[in-house]
Amino acid sequence: MITANDASIRPAQRVEVFTGTGRRRTWLREEKVRIVAEIASSGNSVCEVARRHGLSPQQLFGWRRRLRDAEAASAEPGGLEFVPAVVDADQPAVASRPKVETVAGTIEVEIGDVKIRIGRGADAATLAMVLRALKAGA
Repeated sequence: MITANDASIRPAQRVEVFTGTGRRRTWLREEKVRIVAEIASSGNSVCEVARRHGLSPQQLFGWRRRLRDAEAASAEPGGLEFVPAVVDADQPAVASRPKVETVAGTIEVEIGDVKIRIGRGADAATLAMVLRALKAGA
């Protein structure tokens, strides 16, 4: 028995024709960022943007998730941060070595009875002046 909803008698809704060898394409990170940004800027759906660029929606969803995760990882306050350090070999060793510890974006420098706490975003010139004064008084 054939019904009106039978797929064998309905006309095709959409036909996609694939041409070429079907090889994998490589996308630069900048291209991925631009295409993912197009979703928000154009107001189109992920499927429309994917179709326009010859991608599957799943691929575009994956790019968007990975870019969002990478941005979140780089913005985490508890992430690793590197600070340049300079060792002056010409200076004699100080008897009491400074004690330095880092706590949630704050650096503490303790030399003898003096303790300095340096917060995130401290001005480098002011900090250098304070440390020079501390060193001169030690």
